[in-house]
Amino acid sequence: MNKEKSKLFRKVNTKTFNVHHNFGSDFKNTRNKKKETLEQTKGKMSGKTERGLDYTPLFRFLLSKVGKNWDEVFSEAKSRLDKTNPIFSMVALREEDKKDYIGIGESSYFSGLYVDENGVLQLCNADLKAVDMKPFCDCCTHTFNGKLFGTE
Repeated sequence: MNKEKSKLFRKVNTKTFNVHHNFGSDFKNTRNKKKETLEQTKGKMSGKTERGLDYTPLFRFLLSKVGKNWDEVFSEAKSRLDKTNPIFSMVALREEDKKDYIGIGESSYFSGLYVDENGVLQLCNADLKAVDMKPFCDCCTHTFNGKLFGTE
């Protein structure tokens, strides 16, 4: 039985009420320019930015691999992704790039990770918990590593 591992990203529901995915302005800014481009003559309207992908499964996967060999973790994550950029939004390879936490979207936060000198994936701040975090506004539900702010 050949079981393929699931992807570490998912499409965001773009039909949900009041969810905005930064649409527009890619083609509309090029269509009335004086110099004709390939987009104008061939009618290509595909945008330059990718929208509608959620990498929360990747971030949870990386958190579950803390303490493991980075080369093995990276190899598995890379094979289950469409691109590798989202990995490095959470994982720092250099000391100066380390962050205690990273913000994803408006109200989701995850622990920052780094690769130590032995090639092992580590938390940047192992003492930081959801109970320590304070919401930035009252209107949103803020989460840290999938747990509500202020809860254990």
